[in-house]
Amino acid sequence: MWHVICWYAFKPTTLVRSFSISCLKYAKARGLRKKKELSEKKLTRYCVDHRTVRVYGGRGGDGICTFHSEPRKEFGGPDGGNGGDGGHVILKVARQIKSLSSIASLYRSSNGESGGSKNCYGKKAPHTYVLVPIGTVVKENGKVVADLSSHEEEYVAVYGGLGGKGNRFFLSNENRAPMTATPGDLGQERVLQLELRTMAHAGMVGFPNAGKSSLLRAISNARPAVADYPFTTLNPHVGVVHYQDFEQIAVADIPGIIREAHRNKGLGIAFLRHIERCRFLLFVLDLSKSDPWQQLEDLKYELEQYDTGLSERPFCIIGNKIDLPESKANLVLLREKLKKHVIIPVSALTGANVEELILHLRELYDGYLKDAQIKGCTPVKW
Repeated sequence: MWHVICWYAFKPTTLVRSFSISCLKYAKARGLRKKKELSEKKLTRYCVDHRTVRVYGGRGGDGICTFHSEPRKEFGGPDGGNGGDGGHVILKVARQIKSLSSIASLYRSSNGESGGSKNCYGKKAPHTYVLVPIGTVVKENGKVVADLSSHEEEYVAVYGGLGGKGNRFFLSNENRAPMTATPGDLGQERVLQLELRTMAHAGMVGFPNAGKSSLLRAISNARPAVADYPFTTLNPHVGVVHYQDFEQIAVADIPGIIREAHRNKGLGIAFLRHIERCRFLLFVLDLSKSDPWQQLEDLKYELEQYDTGLSERPFCIIGNKIDLPESKANLVLLREKLKKHVIIPVSALTGANVEELILHLRELYDGYLKDAQIKGCTPVKW
């Protein structure tokens, strides 16, 4: 009896010891994990600005050929109902969508239901909605068929087929017992090219390593990748500059343009189309390099070769990297060459003169609003 009592007395300690060991073995440290920042190469997988899509409209439901039959009513007549219409494929703009990466290569809408007896019509198929970002341009065979530039704007890509007619539809005084019923029509089929053009008020244009990404970080909350090698930015970034009167100005960082970019060299024309949406331009020049005025001429030439009149939009010249010793001498030469233009020297690294840039950016934006009112256009708001 004494041995049994001793065994029960020591058993709980052994169980507790084994339980604690297992807990330590399988326990995991619970801590707040910081979200890792994606590199620019990984971001390009998510920021897709062109997509080819094949869309099919739904097929209409078939009409049916039936006759009413019930006791004491021998000649009830035709009662075949019509089929339901097929669904459309509709492109709808959503503000929360920022890229075409979620767009599939094929969309097929639902088919309508067939008609039934007792004059029952088939159910219409629901429409298929495809959410696209603001600034999506829809092309077919190279021609623009739709320009979706406002929130919740819709474009019917393909129409669904109409439902077939039942034999009740063909009832007439000449034909009291029609045996005709038509099938539903096929939906439309199209191959569309979707292109995303960045919607922003201002577009920063400059050669690689001019400091555009660093400047966008300095004036907005955007966080593009920054490094000391060419083509660090591989997809456009949009930052929003906030003012005390709650006005917001969107500034886009266009990836670096090189000479003969209009001939598809470097990153090519893949990002030149993003400048088309910008209402005014910010030419970012690297003052640490000799002959900075030549950078402006080359940038304007590339824009003009891509789209005539693109370089004539309102613009501002920004001389970056003023903190470097050689930049001060080049700034004096630049102002002598370009006496008619306003040049704002800044340093994205130290933040020098950034406030003057933000104030001048507001002046360009106010001028854009006045032009929009004169022309009767609706200005873009953020």
